[in-house]
Amino acid sequence: MKRTKIIDVLKSTEYGKEITVMGWVRTHRSSKAVDFIALNDGSTINNVQIVVDPAVPVVGCAAALSQPSLKDVTTGACIRCTGTLVESPAAGQPSEIQAAELEIYGLCDNTYPMQKKGQSFEVMRKNAHLRLRTNTFGAVMRIRHNMAMAIHTYFHEHGFYYFHTPLITASDCEGAGNMFQVTTKNLYDLKKDEKGSIIYDDDFFGEQTSLTVSGQLEGELGATALGAIYTFGPTFRAENSNTPRHLAEFWMVEPEVAFLDQEGLMDLEEDFIKFCVRWALDHCQDDLQFLNKMIDKTLIDRLQSTVQADFVRLTYTEGIEILQQAIRDGHKFEFPCNWGDDLASEHERFLVETHFQKPVIMTDYPAAIKAFYMKQNPASSASGGSPAGSIGYHGIEAPAPTMQGTDVLFPQIGEIIGGSVREESYDKLMSEINRRGMETDKLWWYLDTRRYGSCPHAGFGLGFERLILFVTGMQNIRDVIPFPRTPKSAEF
Repeated sequence: MKRTKIIDVLKSTEYGKEITVMGWVRTHRSSKAVDFIALNDGSTINNVQIVVDPAVPVVGCAAALSQPSLKDVTTGACIRCTGTLVESPAAGQPSEIQAAELEIYGLCDNTYPMQKKGQSFEVMRKNAHLRLRTNTFGAVMRIRHNMAMAIHTYFHEHGFYYFHTPLITASDCEGAGNMFQVTTKNLYDLKKDEKGSIIYDDDFFGEQTSLTVSGQLEGELGATALGAIYTFGPTFRAENSNTPRHLAEFWMVEPEVAFLDQEGLMDLEEDFIKFCVRWALDHCQDDLQFLNKMIDKTLIDRLQSTVQADFVRLTYTEGIEILQQAIRDGHKFEFPCNWGDDLASEHERFLVETHFQKPVIMTDYPAAIKAFYMKQNPASSASGGSPAGSIGYHGIEAPAPTMQGTDVLFPQIGEIIGGSVREESYDKLMSEINRRGMETDKLWWYLDTRRYGSCPHAGFGLGFERLILFVTGMQNIRDVIPFPRTPKSAEF
């Protein structure tokens, strides 16, 4: 008989119909008169209850089950049930199945790590191959799928083209140098030149290559041809960081748009992320209700307030003044926050959660702490050479050159989007590259976009796992990706 997914069973009112369900046992309660089995197949957070008369035949396809019985249907076992859909007399469940036959596909003994008793997240990370079967991780993974669908839907409906950028690259977009190398060379017999540098002439690509930290630079090439593109794929950073906010392998969403200025970029960032949060509220209610109950009781309220709020648009300079005023008022921060410092997560969250109590788009960062490709604000003759366009709402003026960055800061997360207007002038871009002492031999193709038909353009990067953290209320980024890659951990 054709299988019916449990999500469809629970919506059905075709009582009296014979159906077949398949899945994994969540719980099994026995009595002399009747047994109750809670079955889940991953299609929904909710289980279907199967009512089993002890006389119902139980068959087994596993070789070890010469004489299978109901006692073999334990938590974690995989079974098929054929029976009749009936209206449930119990509260909280619309229907249940009166079993006519059970078949055991896979046994599961009492050493199964994901028993009904509560497990710590640390224990579940050690069993990442099995934690996906739990209610919490089933909910997170279904939401993760829906967020991916929301991203593709938003950009498709807004005229963007899905653009595939390479995972293997010879350039370092961020200039950080923390990259995983890709090579076919014999690591036990590396040829070096007279200066001690490794010779890559005999390597697969004939030069030093690494896994990408970002698809942005190649994405800009797409934007200057197709007008508006987005990338959505894995990126890799070899940072020895064991925080709840960092992974070595994570997914990034990076749109790039031609003819877009800073104001338009902020509009895009706000509209895009609200669309994603609204999608979760519209399509993931059962899973959100579960996580709201079990993980974060403020989750749904926070998601709803994010959709309804107008994001604050705040310059970095004004943000620093707010943070310094907080210090003068007695607030303690672990890290310094003077003008020119790269803000820590605690600073970003203070602005979002305590001061404004809504998301913030922070703009106009000091040039010294931002990437080479960002467009610098023009100097203002009226302010003696200080940058124009970087004066806050209260008239606070930046003391040094600033870039047209646009970072979105969220409650619980801190920075969730990092964006900017890109420098379209070849001369200005080269000046910044030279000032930083960067090598240009690996970036000739990128610089060509400024030599041949350059145009104003802008874009941003959203860390997909940080979006999932916000939407699910989970506290550790390792718990929103199926198989986390972190320092000293590459199992599964």
